[in-house]
Amino acid sequence: MELFRITLSVYAKKLHAPGFPGRWNGKGEEVIYASSTRSLACLENMVHRKGRGDNLIYSTLVIYAPDTSSITQVNLSDLPADWNQGSDVSGCQSIGSEWYSKKKSLLLRVPSAVVPDEYNVVIHTRHPEFSEVSLVKELPFSFDKRLG
Repeated sequence: MELFRITLSVYAKKLHAPGFPGRWNGKGEEVIYASSTRSLACLENMVHRKGRGDNLIYSTLVIYAPDTSSITQVNLSDLPADWNQGSDVSGCQSIGSEWYSKKKSLLLRVPSAVVPDEYNVVIHTRHPEFSEVSLVKELPFSFDKRLG
């Protein structure tokens, strides 16, 4: 399966997991966030940029994970109604941290907070199957100036 991540080009030479906390992981949990489509990767990046970094250079990473990779699915029905509103991500983090610590699967498929009917994928870089994940290519990316 192909997954997509938009990142600053300076970080695009390898699959990088700095261990910063996010919606689906706690501090020190080394995961890579990716999206099922390039357009969703763009929207996810825009939400986190909040208008900053317009003059920086970005790349799209095309990531390959085998179709046989182990996957844990988080469904919208597993989450509270307001899970994607506001800044309290503790409920999602606890789900992701449990998945991470137990090494339940290589991939955690989660609803997008931006477009809940679409999915992001969290990649567990400490899972035994991570050696099967690869960076297929790096493509230049620029945000359309109309997107702000």
